[in-house]
Amino acid sequence: MASPDPVFLRALRGETLERPPVWFMRQAGRYLPEYRALRARSPDFIAFCLNPEMAAEVTLQPMRRFGFDAAIVFADILLIPRAWGQEVWFEAGEGPRLGALPDVASMRDLAEGAGAALSEVGETLSRVRDALEPERALIGFAGAPWTVATYMLDGEARTIGKGERAQARTYAYAEPEKVDALLDVLVESSAWYLKMQADAGAQALKIFESWAEGLPDDLFDRLVLKPHQKLVARLRELGVTVPLIGFPRGSAALAEGYARDVDVQAVALDTACPLAVGRRVQTIKPIQGALDPLLLRAGGAALDRRVDQLMEAWGQGPWVFNLGHGILPDVPIAHVEQVLRRIGAQ
Repeated sequence: MASPDPVFLRALRGETLERPPVWFMRQAGRYLPEYRALRARSPDFIAFCLNPEMAAEVTLQPMRRFGFDAAIVFADILLIPRAWGQEVWFEAGEGPRLGALPDVASMRDLAEGAGAALSEVGETLSRVRDALEPERALIGFAGAPWTVATYMLDGEARTIGKGERAQARTYAYAEPEKVDALLDVLVESSAWYLKMQADAGAQALKIFESWAEGLPDDLFDRLVLKPHQKLVARLRELGVTVPLIGFPRGSAALAEGYARDVDVQAVALDTACPLAVGRRVQTIKPIQGALDPLLLRAGGAALDRRVDQLMEAWGQGPWVFNLGHGILPDVPIAHVEQVLRRIGAQ
């Protein structure tokens, strides 16, 4: 008899299924007309994220339209810095901007209260869980310590190395004690924030390391591996038992070591991860990924070919079908439907 558990959770447990479960990063977003209509009612993006009624609705929109196997709560990775007093705003067409870094000691004093400070996200999760069918899983998430730190440290210093987090990496070399102290605060804050999400109904938690890209191996070990190990250990100390997904984006050459050394239950792979590397990681633990969002935008026969390649390479082991990065705002809905038909999910 088939397991009653959602297929997404079964894949994270290491089961090989008839077809891979599927969800897309940023599946709730601007490519959906229903999202754009609701977003227009809230000019402030952070306020939109912290409105449980609106955030729950946009979380559910792609589930209704596509029937994905998992929903991911609609939120943002920069809610913790904002809760600790750092100014966060979004420039149209340019993304997030942050003000001056708060005192690290003051943030350390607040870390245990991260879940309570962001209780709106918990309410969103509860609303979504109540509305979702039992066979659909619900994912919570947080930005990984280094990724959140890059935004906090960069502030307005965008004049050099834009797109490579150059300012934050310079800090990591020049002021290691300050950066390591900030990472420790973010580990503790993120643990309490993620615990709150699990308590509110999240059945899996994802750690988004969006800026693991371009780090030499010694810096990767210090800024990514060790904080992830600490965060996972702290979550388990706090009694969190749900599966964890680590996403060290842009670090394909180091993905196998990450899979061995970090006690997550699955590793998400990015667009540039070679199929052979993904297969080796898959022998260690379940994987997720890694369709190119630009190919999803392009569609056509090339999209079908790549989906087939991924299915052939990774479909024999535990795998969650996903993108290698977030869905783009101008992706045609028909292309999402094309992928779902190709993998037999629609």
